[in-house]
Amino acid sequence: MNPLQFKQLNTSRRQFLVGSVGAGLLMAFAPAVNALSTLTGSASQRLDAKLFSPTVWFEIDSNGLIIVNIAKAEMGQHVGTALARIVADELGADWQQVQIRHVDTDPKWGYMVTGGSWSVFQSYLPMSQAGAAGRSVLLSAGAKLLGANPQECSLENSQVTWKNKTVSFAQIVQKGDIDKVFSADELATFSPKNPNKRQYIAKSAMALDIPAKTNGSAKYGIDVELKNMVYARPIVPPTRYGCVVKKVDDSAAKKVKGYLGYQILQDKSHTLQGWVSVIAEHYYAAVKASNLIKVDYELGETATVSEADIIQQGTVLCADPTSGALVVNEGDIKAVAGQAEQSIQANYHTATALHFTMEPVNASVEFVDGICHVHTGNQWQSLFLPVVAQALGLAEDKVLIHQYYLGGGFGRRLAGDYMIPAALTAQALGKPVKLVFTREDDARFDCVRSASVQQMQAYWDKNGRLLGIDHAAAAGWPTLTMAPGFLPDDLDKKAKYDPFSISGADHWYTLKNHRVRAINNPLAQQTFVPGWLRAVGPGWTAWAVESFMDEIAHHMQQDPLAFRMALLDASGKNAGKAPEAVGGANRLASVLQAIKAKVNWGQTLAKHQGMGLAVSSGQERTMPTWGACVAHVEVNPNTGVVKVLKLTSVMDCGTVVHPDGALAQTESAMLWGLSLALHEGTAFADGQVKDTNLNTYKPLRMNAVPELDISFIQNNEFPTGLGEPGLIAVAPAIANAVFNAVGARVRSLPIQPDAVLAALKA
Repeated sequence: MNPLQFKQLNTSRRQFLVGSVGAGLLMAFAPAVNALSTLTGSASQRLDAKLFSPTVWFEIDSNGLIIVNIAKAEMGQHVGTALARIVADELGADWQQVQIRHVDTDPKWGYMVTGGSWSVFQSYLPMSQAGAAGRSVLLSAGAKLLGANPQECSLENSQVTWKNKTVSFAQIVQKGDIDKVFSADELATFSPKNPNKRQYIAKSAMALDIPAKTNGSAKYGIDVELKNMVYARPIVPPTRYGCVVKKVDDSAAKKVKGYLGYQILQDKSHTLQGWVSVIAEHYYAAVKASNLIKVDYELGETATVSEADIIQQGTVLCADPTSGALVVNEGDIKAVAGQAEQSIQANYHTATALHFTMEPVNASVEFVDGICHVHTGNQWQSLFLPVVAQALGLAEDKVLIHQYYLGGGFGRRLAGDYMIPAALTAQALGKPVKLVFTREDDARFDCVRSASVQQMQAYWDKNGRLLGIDHAAAAGWPTLTMAPGFLPDDLDKKAKYDPFSISGADHWYTLKNHRVRAINNPLAQQTFVPGWLRAVGPGWTAWAVESFMDEIAHHMQQDPLAFRMALLDASGKNAGKAPEAVGGANRLASVLQAIKAKVNWGQTLAKHQGMGLAVSSGQERTMPTWGACVAHVEVNPNTGVVKVLKLTSVMDCGTVVHPDGALAQTESAMLWGLSLALHEGTAFADGQVKDTNLNTYKPLRMNAVPELDISFIQNNEFPTGLGEPGLIAVAPAIANAVFNAVGARVRSLPIQPDAVLAALKA
């Protein structure tokens, strides 16, 4: 388990408090007494005094309304509904009386991050235990009011029933004096409800936030209006690092009605270098004025860097067997390389990819009584609140981030760098500021998915038996820049590496000899801030792994599906473990068998059509979501154009907590995977991305959406994530289908027609 997940999941020694406070009933996790000796007293006293540090908690008011507080970002995935259903099911609540409330960064809400498909996975057990503990308290309190033995009572739909008498949650809260502290050991005795007794988990339901999103009442960061605020737009410098403002000429901007001036920003955190903020009475004036302002810069060192330079650096690094950090080292790949009778090598590339969320990044900031209030949508508040404080020269407890709906996140808003120019401008002006990036600003300031290079080598003995695979992967690393404290040591303790930039390379195929090296591309790291983009590491590492698996299978004259099945024997480290990976690679093999039957694998297709296969084990080995994708494509051999006719997916994510949300997540992930496979990609030129709007950066369009066939393996295993796994296998499945259709092996994303034509001639 990586350090970030451990920080989120380490709840084993916490207490759980259930107590009457004011007119309501609060339920919260708290540190165990032995963790902080001052935290003693009754549950009600400690809750009233806010002596708790939960990651999840909920409350019931005197009307019986159950409010589940959500410390996760809502960006279209309906995370609040999924988490609320876990609580409601265990609590025995009436779903019609459940509401969700998204919270700010007050420390009482705990550590806040939304990404990696972790939300349900990390929250399922603690929220189940919290709901079950709350249920036991409500049952006992209700039985007392009824004058009955709790064992003779039942609880469902927010009511405790004994014989023909009932008492509601509302009545219990109004009349009951509840005060209960569960020790960590007591809390651990509560296990998730038997699947046969579930009311809400794994059952369809309309997401709780849909009405607000459809009637216009949902509030996004860009909707925020503060009293007496002014508007600002940043002038993004030519390079991410090293730019210094030498001179600003705003003479032309002064003619714009509403223009108020500019600020050269001084960022104590050094996140922003060479930034100017343009201020106006309204947004239109800020945009118009900034277009007229001329800024003279001392340029950073990467002002001439190109995409080709970054790819070349990665290629050189991958070819150097001494570079990088050792992440997987099974057997002895060096010995195998020296003894092998034959081998094949292939290099795979992915282009720089942008996020392009529909809501450009933005933040509104005001200072009230010495506190900096930041109003925005963000995915990792706990990471960037300290950075904002440092930039302002304030203590962390002087910054509060108020969370709003996100008009798309996709990993871009795991970074909160866009809060900083708004905060610095507001601090300098002494008045509220709303800073909005234009689409072009957003693209140039994006924390892009780094261009990548991967070198794959496979070795065989004289009898044609596969001996092993050597894998080197080079790219810019998001964690190195934004959260270096989360970089673990590699296997030989000689280097650190970014686990989020190599996950997916440590796959579930059994190989006697297997080496994986994670390599940081320093030129990429110096040119831009690498970012996490939906599916993160596996979004590009699996591109090489699954494409190369097909190449090996064809080299060995084996069916690609049968070849994979033979490697998924669930032996050794691939046997899996409880709770998240019960069954190990056998689960992935079962998914393969299911999709084989579903698509009638091996059927005869029309000329220039082909089916391609790829598998995915999800975001990380520590949270495997088993999946397979088959792409059915048609290739025009004269133009090289690839048309995807159908994408079929089978997923095993354990218990599907919110089926409607799961389907929507997988549909959107697969379509983005298709978009990245055939359409999306930009390039660095002169130190910055060359595509800054959707007229030249062209994602998947509606008329190119193929038929989707998605199904989930039904079981009662521990639920894992679904936000990103659906994306991972799509691109390699398409590339493998192209090869099966016309014999063209493409190794670069996005797959361009000219690359297909070149491969046809090779």
